[in-house]
Parts: sequence; structure tokens; C-alpha cells
Amino acid sequence: MAFRLPASQLCKAVAAPASTVRPMRTLGLSMHASQQQLRWLATPTPQHPVTQNATGSRGPTAMVFLNMGGPSTTDEVGDFLSRLFSDADLIPLGRLQGYIGPLLSKRRTPKIQKQYAAIGGGSPIRKWSELQCAEMCKLLDKISPETAPHKPYVAFRYANPLTEEMYERLLADGFGNGNGGRAVAFTQYPQYSCSTTGSSINELWKWRQRLEGKSGSLEYGKDGAIEWSVIDRWPVHPGLVEAFARNIEEKLAEYPEERRDKVVLLFSAHSLPMSVVNRGDPYPAEVAATVYAVMQRLKFSNQYRLCWQSQVGPQPWLGPQTATSVEEYIAKGQKDLVLIPIAFTSDHIETLYELDEEIIGESGHADTVKRVESLNGNPIFIEALANLAKSHLDSGITASLQMGLRCPGCKSDRCAESKKFFAGQPALAAP
Repeated sequence: MAFRLPASQLCKAVAAPASTVRPMRTLGLSMHASQQQLRWLATPTPQHPVTQNATGSRGPTAMVFLNMGGPSTTDEVGDFLSRLFSDADLIPLGRLQGYIGPLLSKRRTPKIQKQYAAIGGGSPIRKWSELQCAEMCKLLDKISPETAPHKPYVAFRYANPLTEEMYERLLADGFGNGNGGRAVAFTQYPQYSCSTTGSSINELWKWRQRLEGKSGSLEYGKDGAIEWSVIDRWPVHPGLVEAFARNIEEKLAEYPEERRDKVVLLFSAHSLPMSVVNRGDPYPAEVAATVYAVMQRLKFSNQYRLCWQSQVGPQPWLGPQTATSVEEYIAKGQKDLVLIPIAFTSDHIETLYELDEEIIGESGHADTVKRVESLNGNPIFIEALANLAKSHLDSGITASLQMGLRCPGCKSDRCAESKKFFAGQPALAAP
């Protein structure tokens, strides 16, 4: 996810195929009924400490969802924006980052508070992230008993619960501090970008060093430190592709049959500055990989394009922009359009406000321009998360091969160190 000043949060995304994936099983529930049943807040994580010597299992295993986050109330918007504009990985402002960032966040807070008020008073991303992680862990306990119990945690980059808070909870729950234990950092940006997953992993590495010792002072997996591994990208996982495809099919079914195959599908992902793209960020290619995989699953039933939303400021950004694309297609007479937020795994301000209120609401054709439902509590998606996590746990790898490769134009020392730590660790023992 990411933040759009005219209307959103900044950057979402991250990608590249997982090498081994577990075949997806279709749940025995109808899509609509199952989604309705899953629309509740996730069960809170138990507050009592976990033990690290569970009998008959290599668990417990901490499953940590990484995401940008969002303010749960309008009162949290200021702090959210302040953290967001201070992150050079997300919004590079140069040497004046520490000065310009706070000024921008203070200036934008009243406008963004109104936008969050318009979607119910806050972002639902925490609700959905906690639900998705908790439900995934329940499935993991069944399909991977050798690594059970699986404990759900959420670490947001700019909103509560912050990465620091999550790490302190891990330690309080009995992981690390001489107890050892395994934790999986699971990015919820399916397609990799240095601005999103990269930033979250850099932040995780920072707090690991602060709370468990400087790099080199603890031998990895020894002396009771947490053993970390990372699911850093998963753009073409079969379950992700299936969940998107089913939602698209359901939205297409709302159009009259004689117009259905003429509907144009507009896949929308958060844009990036061209300076980031030209540095070698893999995000555009990985988003495109997701789009193509979904269209293959749909047997290329409709014409489609990939568009980019949430441009910020005057500098060149990756295009075409979603809003402009909708306007121009309508001007050409193509009024049946379906927007698909292809780089987001739940609703947030960029879907509920930018796409729904600004782009669709102001198009003048809200009856023919529609948006596919976000993944949220989709049971196919949650099962995909569990199967992907199971495959990762079984593999013993600590990160994808791609994780260790820096962008050609990368100059970040922090990026180099965090990649060295997470991607350079020896393989973990198979369960």
C-alpha cells in the first residue's frame, strides 16, 4: 500500500513467484456465504507467554504479517502521516527529509482526516490484517501440526501495532531472550517493492538489532535468539490468482450478458516514482506477472490494461494513471469498466476513497464503472495464505533467492545490511 496525497496512503506491492507452492484446495463453502461469515474482527492473540518446548512439535511458530497499516481513527492520522513522510524508503525527500517530512504531514493532516471520516472514521486494514492472520494460523495448526501452534502477530510500518510493539510482544510471549523460537515475517504486499516490503523488512531488522543484539553478537539461531525467515514475495501464487479471478467473475456477472465480454478490466496498483523504477525496483514486473496470471486463469475473456494510482507531487511517476485511464476510456465511449486493486490484499483508503469515491464516484457513470471486491475475508485467499506459509515452513529456506539481490542503483546501507541478515542466513532445519 502507499500514500496518495490527493487521496490515499502510499505504496503497496511486491512480487516474484514462490518456488514451491502447495496446491490450493477449494473450501466447501460458497464464496458469498463464506465471505459473509468471515467478516468479523479476528480473535485477539492470547496474552499469556508461549513455551518453546511444545511436546511433539517444533512450535510454537510466530507468524508476523508485515504491512503499511493505517490510522484506525481520525485522531491517529497525524502520527501516521508523520511516520510515513519520515520514511525515505517510501517517500524519498533527500537530505531535507527530516525537515520537509514533518511539514508535509502537518499540512496534509486535516485533508486526510476528512477522507478517513468519509470511509467510516478510520482505516479497516488492522481489522482485516488481524482477521487474515488469525484465520490463517487456525488453518496452519491443522495442515502443519509439526510447526504448531502458530501464533498470529501484525507489524505495521506507520500505524499501530508498530514493528517495535510487535517485537516486544514476541519477547513478552516467550520468543527470544534465550528461549529461541521461530518467527516468519510474511509480507502482505504480494509484489515486492523496496518502498513497501523492503521498508518493512528494514524496520524489522532495525528492531531485531536493538532488542536482540547487534549484528554479529548473536550467532543466528543460537544463544536463544529468534530464528527469522521471510516470505518476501508471492505474485503468482495459485490461491492469490484464484481469489482475484473469482472476484472478477462475480463482478462481471453484474453486467447484462450481451455486454459482459465487452467490459474492459482495469487492474490498478499503486504507482512508483520513475526515479525508483529506474533504480531497478522489481515491483512493476511483479505486478504485471500477477495481472497476466489472473488473465490466464480467466482465459483472457476480456480486454484489459494495467494502470497505476496515487501519484504524489510533480515528479514523473509510472503510468498510465488509473483516474486518467477511466476518464479517457469513457471519453472514447467505453463506459463498462471494472477496476481491480491487484496489489492490495484488503480494503483501505486507496480502495474505499480513491477508487470508490474519487474515481468511480466522480466518473459520472457509477452504474457502469465498478470495482471488484477486495480480498479481505475471502476464504480462498485465506487458504492461499495458509498453503503458502506451509510451503515456506516445509522448505527450510530463510528467504527467496531474489531477496538477496539489491537493485542496480541501490545506495542504501541499511538495505544492504538487512538483506545480508535475512537472505544470508543458513537454511533452517525442516520440521
